[in-house]
Amino acid sequence: MAAAVRRFLDSDLWFSFTRSPVTVVSAIVAAVCILGAVLAPWIAPHNPFDLASLNLSDAFKPPAWDEEGAREYLLGTDDQGRDVLSAIMYGARVSLLVGLSATIFATLLGVTLGLLAGYVGGALDSLLMRICDIQLTFPSILVALLVDGVVRAALPREVHDQIALFVVIFAIGISEWPKFARTVRGSTLVERNKEYVQAARVIGVPRGRIMVSHVLPNVIGPVLVVATLNLGLAILAEATLSFLGVGVPPTQPSLGTLIRIGNDFLFSGEWWITIFPGVALIAMVLSVNLLGDWLRDALNPKLR
Repeated sequence: MAAAVRRFLDSDLWFSFTRSPVTVVSAIVAAVCILGAVLAPWIAPHNPFDLASLNLSDAFKPPAWDEEGAREYLLGTDDQGRDVLSAIMYGARVSLLVGLSATIFATLLGVTLGLLAGYVGGALDSLLMRICDIQLTFPSILVALLVDGVVRAALPREVHDQIALFVVIFAIGISEWPKFARTVRGSTLVERNKEYVQAARVIGVPRGRIMVSHVLPNVIGPVLVVATLNLGLAILAEATLSFLGVGVPPTQPSLGTLIRIGNDFLFSGEWWITIFPGVALIAMVLSVNLLGDWLRDALNPKLR
């Protein structure tokens, strides 16, 4: 383990990271957002979803620095008397869970289909790429809305509410897989004609093993970049769906849900209910996207 850490600290990747102030700041912001979300049950000032601890007399309290604010509610409270800071930390847990799960699902599906299309070729390649072309003509959010709508129409409301989180993950993931498939297919088309693949074929290595053990490790670099950038898009897609009221259930509110709730009170003076969750969402997505941009440049040998 120590040797691996030393090799990483001596690598070009770490050197590139330490020489980019924007990347370092983005990593710190992303780490704060992720740790705040993961550790919310232990470090959040309050549990905003514990009904027994809510007090309606604390509703609409402004941030603590306002003369009408209270020190125990740093960022104020919402219409139910819930601490906004704690709600953001708990809501970020849902947003990160959905975004990460949807990205993993899209990556696995896209890499598998892209690898098959690029290596096998022929009719399978044409069929998969035409499906990608058709799906890419529609905005991802519309595909996610369509999938969610079909599931809502096909299942009873009680059943849908129980699996709503998984439906959102599937809807976002299924709308993003073409990006991974096209990226992997293009790289696979290049790798399959190289000498090491031809040598593996000559000695009788099975096709599946060639794809997994030889081709896949050499096309995974661009996939990491796409996955990093797609994580921010998945979080935004989940926030959009929740803002529209078709995302996660109200019992598991995400940042999009908090923004939607606060939007009802924005013009009545209670600006903090929607502004602070919006700022948290922007900080999370922007930091992840900046890290993705850096990773794309750092892994591109032409830019070194």
